[in-house]
Amino acid sequence: MFLFIDNPGLRSTSSCRRIKYEQYSQFANVECIILYKDMVLKPQDVVVTLKLSTFEGKRPPFAQIADELSMSASEVHAAVKRAQAARLLHGPELGERPNCEALEEFLIHGLKYVFPVQHGGMTRGLPTSYAAEPLRRYIKAGNEPLPVWPNPTGPVRGATFEPLYPSVPEAARRDSYLYELLALVDAIRDGRVRERKLAEKELITRLRSREHGKS
Repeated sequence: MFLFIDNPGLRSTSSCRRIKYEQYSQFANVECIILYKDMVLKPQDVVVTLKLSTFEGKRPPFAQIADELSMSASEVHAAVKRAQAARLLHGPELGERPNCEALEEFLIHGLKYVFPVQHGGMTRGLPTSYAAEPLRRYIKAGNEPLPVWPNPTGPVRGATFEPLYPSVPEAARRDSYLYELLALVDAIRDGRVRERKLAEKELITRLRSREHGKS
């Protein structure tokens, strides 16, 4: 599991960053373990961060984001805090907007190692990766089954491609722009070289356009 521990807000005189090299009291060790645990990025944090990148201006209330993502408000709040600790999101002083440079680097170079794709058997679901927009415009599907997020009311039958979070199919249905971002991320996580390169280009274009207030 990927740990983001270089967070100034969690440093103290007995820094958790030196836990492997220094001896602490039993209480201090427990405290540091808790801080490490709280900083572990979870898959839903990526979903929440991508959702935040779809908004322009001030962040909407957690309740609205939660409703659109089929999560609880507390889940969204916790995800935002972990993403901030990982420096994928700015703090309140910058409107809790995505840190575009860091987010790009993580999605392109780190995500596939932190949250590797889990495949499964044939099922009905929503297309993802190269089988969804925008990559489906450029990549012609072969004879192999299309990758899909399992969903009983999905439009196609294909090979199971587990989403980052169980509510992803419903969230994608509500927000076509988020759907594209999530599908591009899946292509980066598990695609062939050409698919990954196209996905990287499309993802960067979308993230940067929203960062600068363009639609």
